[in-house]
Amino acid sequence: MPAARVSQRISAIAESATLAVDAKAKALKAAGRPVIGFGAGEPDFPTPGYIVQAAIEAASQPKYHRYSPAGGLPELKQAIVDKTLRDSGYKAEASQVLVTNGGKQAVYNTFATLVDPGDEVIVPTPFWTTYPEAIRLAGGVPVEVFAGPEQDYLVTVEQLEAALTERTKILLFVSPSNPTGSVYSPEQVREIGLWAASKGLWVVTDEIYEHLTYDGVPFTSIATAVPELGDQVVILNGVAKTYAMTGWRVGWMIGPADVIKAATNLQSHATSNVSNIPQVAALAAVSGPLTAVDEMKVAFDRRRKAIVAGLNAIDGVECPTPKGAFYVYADVRGLLGKEFETANGTVRPQTSAELAALILDEVEVAVVPGEAFGPSGYLRLSYALGDDDLATGVARLQGFLGKAK
Repeated sequence: MPAARVSQRISAIAESATLAVDAKAKALKAAGRPVIGFGAGEPDFPTPGYIVQAAIEAASQPKYHRYSPAGGLPELKQAIVDKTLRDSGYKAEASQVLVTNGGKQAVYNTFATLVDPGDEVIVPTPFWTTYPEAIRLAGGVPVEVFAGPEQDYLVTVEQLEAALTERTKILLFVSPSNPTGSVYSPEQVREIGLWAASKGLWVVTDEIYEHLTYDGVPFTSIATAVPELGDQVVILNGVAKTYAMTGWRVGWMIGPADVIKAATNLQSHATSNVSNIPQVAALAAVSGPLTAVDEMKVAFDRRRKAIVAGLNAIDGVECPTPKGAFYVYADVRGLLGKEFETANGTVRPQTSAELAALILDEVEVAVVPGEAFGPSGYLRLSYALGDDDLATGVARLQGFLGKAK
């Protein structure tokens, strides 16, 4: 029998569902169809001008036309240290920072560095679609712990304890959450962190939405709130969401110096340094004010309220009000199995994946089904799009879903 053309390890990777939905929506738009895309977690604002200008100026400097240290420009690493202390109160050294090609590489590097084959990683669910794939690529086993809307999608210590085995090595912790927008309270963060510390677990905390919270809800870094974790915590972050820089591809990981050194060795063979021009742009971003994100938050908050109200007006849809990020995670289990009239006859979607496909075909609205993030029965919608598009998209959903029988 001939050998497989693609390795089993890579063949097992699932395509990023969020990027797939976004790509299909953009392709349909390019073909002239009026698709409204709620798929990608991408602010619709331009990158602030002073950041762009920093990149323009850097592009003309020959020193940035050359290789730079694989772990990141020294001045950017120090600026990340200063920014982290400013924003979350966590104190680190430049030797504890690795600058990566976007947040996804930080995720990959972290699990590749910490996980041995068979190690288990507790993954609160719903989860961002990339986490379990990165864990599996490292030979690890993602252990899903699901919290539904009745818990505001927030897991409890009791659930985590029930998932613990002798193979558990890491707890993944994400607040504010993608895909749900849920935010753990300071008390919940402390309780979960102390539990992880008492079990000797590593904690990998993704803090990329740290500046996007609403209704006076604070962001709490588990690394700062629980010093008992010691040197068994890795912080993931980046400039993409805070500064509308998704396409610039600059993220980072902060952790113990030995772990960062090992991850830097990996990156030196995988990609070497992040492009210098985006690194200089990121330096301007993290060293500058938070004015841009404060302005974006006003729009996000307005859109958050509008989309929650619009979705909850649909019979069969229950949408908790998120306290962070720019997503809603709607419970659509009440619509599954219902009848929808289409040009091709009556359709009864049994899963949220089938429902999402039906919505795109019938009313040209792109949403991401819950299967991308855990159990079926939910839809994730990003409200990081223009107010007019949001209103149009919600109206289409109301018109179509409201006719379910």
